[in-house]
Amino acid sequence: MKSWKIIGALLASWLVILIYMSNSFSSDNNNANDLERQLKRALRELEQLKTQNNQLQSVAEDIRKVKLKSGGNSQLKEIEDRFNKIDNGNSKTEVKDTCQAGVYSLAHELQQRKVDRDITEFWFYMNTKLEKLKTNGNNEAAKDILKTAQDYQRTLRNDMQSLYDTDEMDKWREKEGKELGELVQKRLHYIQNPKDCSKAKKIVCNLSKGCGYGCQLHHVTYCLITAYALERTMVLESKGWRYAAAGWETVFLPLSDNCIDRQGQGARHWSDPRNLVNEMAIEMPIIDSLHPRPDFLPLAIPEDLAPRLTKLHGNPSVWWIGQIVKYLTRPQPHLQKDIESVNQRLKFSGPIVGVHVRRTDKVGTEAAFHGIDEYMKYVEEYFDLLETKQKVEKRKIFLASDDPSVATEARQKYPHYEIINDPDITQSAGLNKRYTDESLRGIILDIHFLSLCDHLVCTFSSQVCRVAYEMMQTMYGDASSKFKSLDDIFYFGGQNAHNEKVVERHVAQSNTEIDLEPGDLIGIAGNHWDGFSKGLNRRTGKTGLYPSYKTIDHVTTSKMPLYRQVS
Repeated sequence: MKSWKIIGALLASWLVILIYMSNSFSSDNNNANDLERQLKRALRELEQLKTQNNQLQSVAEDIRKVKLKSGGNSQLKEIEDRFNKIDNGNSKTEVKDTCQAGVYSLAHELQQRKVDRDITEFWFYMNTKLEKLKTNGNNEAAKDILKTAQDYQRTLRNDMQSLYDTDEMDKWREKEGKELGELVQKRLHYIQNPKDCSKAKKIVCNLSKGCGYGCQLHHVTYCLITAYALERTMVLESKGWRYAAAGWETVFLPLSDNCIDRQGQGARHWSDPRNLVNEMAIEMPIIDSLHPRPDFLPLAIPEDLAPRLTKLHGNPSVWWIGQIVKYLTRPQPHLQKDIESVNQRLKFSGPIVGVHVRRTDKVGTEAAFHGIDEYMKYVEEYFDLLETKQKVEKRKIFLASDDPSVATEARQKYPHYEIINDPDITQSAGLNKRYTDESLRGIILDIHFLSLCDHLVCTFSSQVCRVAYEMMQTMYGDASSKFKSLDDIFYFGGQNAHNEKVVERHVAQSNTEIDLEPGDLIGIAGNHWDGFSKGLNRRTGKTGLYPSYKTIDHVTTSKMPLYRQVS
């Protein structure tokens, strides 16, 4: 599609305009004159692109109308001729449309996500630089530039969303996500319900890990992934659980209908899987103590699902983990009834942004303090963007926190927002009630409603936040970009290495940066949300900063059972 040339030119023009504006009060006259010439040229190109874009939109609308009619092939050919004439002749290579029967190629989907990420990272970079200008004596000028830049950013984001929805690809993603999800759920049901439990090989998982709910849920998640990868039935031993002494089944459905214990079999502790093939039961340690470490641990995805999943989703690992979490947390009827009751009482409805603010024992130990203003900055950005496309009657957030003062502060500072939260749940999350039935109910409800939100603003250092993000993926075709983390990138505790692949050369500009060559693998340590990430170049062995847009995520796959018994 020619749309990529439009997006690319818009980005380039945006950059020239921003540089010109920022230099108008910080550069000498010669430089300013040169930039002014570039600006004028960029504006001429923008006008041409605007005309071309209007033509493309007209053609797309005609295609949509013809698709609604039967026997429209001849009209489609005529429209295709019109489409080819729109190009201004600069392209010397024939570009074939990759869309067939409403579905684009994998290469197209990956490239589209790359452009989307580039826009996001470019905005992080420019926003950081402009905020610094505001604090360096150029406050008014920087504020004007920042406002203009925000307008450009919103336009680009809307353009990208329009591309995502082209040819009803959003409907394809929804359908494909549902079908893939059903396939995984059926496979999990199959391994968890063997014909003869006494003869079934098992993975034994004990819920005695000394940590909070999100951490314990991720421990069980890793156990079930292991069971899936080794084609074994997982037995969860949860009696005496610190949240509910009666066990997992007090709130969630049993993981199996017919195989819920070891059947009197002893279990051997984890070791080299090749030496455990004939063992009837394998007992799993916590993931941090796992040795040797198999390749199927997160962030790996099943190899047989990878072709469809990488095409469907912007973060396949999160989607895969989300499906495991979904199976584990199927609610008991009484919990489901409670969820529906709270939903009606809170009058939960969209559009709504989920905000999770973790305080108490985490601040100063596992995470830094973040004020409510930091969260609301990104909530405001979300609604500002949404309101360019639709009318929003009331801006709403669902606020989850373990600190009651957060809701009070939010209502005082942001009276134009409808802030939905349950004070009883907040109270139950306090340290004095952390491991009680009431606390368990509260954290399950918080995660449930956070996952139902249209967007999520939180800290990925919190396991509660990450669980909500994982569960969100099971409700959309692709919800990988529906978040903003104030600190970490997504990770799974105890995961294998998370690598990115370099797609563009980079020469370090300072001693804090590292060189990159196309094809290098970078073990990413984190994104600084300012246009740069930090990581280890596995070729050179050097650690440092690098421009985030010069890499793409490296999806790891693992050979797992094909489960041909499941249609």
